Amino acid sequence: MVLGGGVPSTFPGGSVVGNCDRKAAEGNGRWLVDRVLAPVRAVARFIDRRALARATYAVPRTARVMYSILAHGEVAVDLPAPNASLGFAAQVAIDEALLAVAMTPSRFPLPSDYRRVSDELDEARRLYVRRGWMRHPGAYHRRPPLLGPGEVRVERGRALGIRYRRLTYQSGFAPRPAEPGSRRWQSYRPNRSAVATIVRQDPEPRPWLICVHGFCTGYPFMDFPGLHTAKVQRELGVNVALPVLPLHGRRKVTLVSGEPFLSFELMNAVHGITQAVWDIRRLISWIRTQGATSIGLYGVSLGGYIVSLLAGLEPDIDVVVAGIPVSDIPTLFHEHSPLHVRARAIEHRILGGPAEDVYRVVSPLRLAPRVPRDRRFIFAGYGDRLAPPKQAQTLWEHWEKPQISWYAGNHVGYLWSKQVSRFLVDSLADAGFSGPALVRS
Repeated sequence: MVLGGGVPSTFPGGSVVGNCDRKAAEGNGRWLVDRVLAPVRAVARFIDRRALARATYAVPRTARVMYSILAHGEVAVDLPAPNASLGFAAQVAIDEALLAVAMTPSRFPLPSDYRRVSDELDEARRLYVRRGWMRHPGAYHRRPPLLGPGEVRVERGRALGIRYRRLTYQSGFAPRPAEPGSRRWQSYRPNRSAVATIVRQDPEPRPWLICVHGFCTGYPFMDFPGLHTAKVQRELGVNVALPVLPLHGRRKVTLVSGEPFLSFELMNAVHGITQAVWDIRRLISWIRTQGATSIGLYGVSLGGYIVSLLAGLEPDIDVVVAGIPVSDIPTLFHEHSPLHVRARAIEHRILGGPAEDVYRVVSPLRLAPRVPRDRRFIFAGYGDRLAPPKQAQTLWEHWEKPQISWYAGNHVGYLWSKQVSRFLVDSLADAGFSGPALVRS
């Protein structure tokens, strides 16, 4: 493991340390131990000592979900429920346990945070109304400059048996100076470089599928299985590009990938979503110079939100697939916040109006999709508690009820669902999104 910073100066050239340097050496030894243990301690703080106790909250919450299914036959309004099996209940319980463990008291906002976040949202709302972006959200999103070949740095890598190229380029994105939270966002220096993983076999012209990962991921070893990369490439003969979302993966600024993206700093998500769209549109401009015969979008969870928004902004996209999508972030915050946090957020005029108004400028529900209806696809889980079924149902209705596949599982249940993997490949193929057979090296 490389700890960074190189060998401490007390160990010149790795030479033997004399008695006079013994105390300094011991101090550096402790420094090394602290550096090694820092990630472990950070994860421990993130989970909190009472994590196992909080995980038991999943029992009554799962019981409520199962009672609703048995009593009303629905998992959401007008959405019939699947069979209430023990396996389905177990998947619901896993999601509920993850939510309970993630809601650590150490991550709750401080009293001073409520007023500051409320002021930021109020200032943003007044700015967005004044500029006309609330009525015309599309105008909020600036078209980024094209990404030229000379601006891209390429590295080679391999993960899970798949060879890839890592593209790095300067994002060039910055929130407008007048926007609240812009200085905080710009202080995240690693986030200024955009990153994308490219999986292609040969230079022959073929379709490109842009696959966007979910929250807390952003590394090839996670995103290849999470986005069905090998299966899509093998069965459809397409090239695949996997952009890394802001503050995720190699762009992260905390030990947990993406942690500040979706937090109580609600303006962070506005800037993060806007930059994600900006970065991917720059990547698309580069892909168009690589012999792309067509371009498709596929995203899961938070990535499903991003591709849904892109489908309403970027022209000439041939197909879009939103998997287990989030579509309404303020509603998600409202549903997942502990009762006391939710009550104080409403009391301070954060939720219940201001956040909902501000998020209009980055909402896929406020833009008409440019992709034809017969080339829009959605899959979602009946037992999803992280992005509840209502999120996918709302997007489905906004998209004029295109093809949708509901599977009987939780948020990550799509990973082992044959129904989902078949739906993904068949949907892309039915939309004519396939290329020549790949050449194997």
